[in-house]
Amino acid sequence: MEKGPFSVEWLAQSSRGGAREMPGESRPSPLQTLPSVPAESARDREAAERRSPGRGAVPVGAAPGRSRTKFSAAQLQELERSFREQRYIGAGEKRRLAAVLNLSQSQIKTWFQNRRMKFKRQTQDAR
Repeated sequence: MEKGPFSVEWLAQSSRGGAREMPGESRPSPLQTLPSVPAESARDREAAERRSPGRGAVPVGAAPGRSRTKFSAAQLQELERSFREQRYIGAGEKRRLAAVLNLSQSQIKTWFQNRRMKFKRQTQDAR
């Protein structure tokens, strides 16, 4: 008995990845189906550049071209005052603080996240 193109054996092989070609079909070799992968990815190159001695010290994981925000004393005072009132900032308060302090809402959100983590560390260290 001849095994048809969709016999039980053929289907079993296809589910394991070992399916034979259908008559009249030709499949490309596995090397032909793989996308071309560069020898070195962009992430690898960036990591190597950070380690290279010719450049200035760049913290690992730092976003390129984005410097750290240095908050003024007045901004910190207002942010801390708001944090003392409520540790989780609402959308309205975030918009208000961003406008008053001339910061982005994203910066306000990140400051509150970081401040909550600092608060958590301080309370855990106090125990």
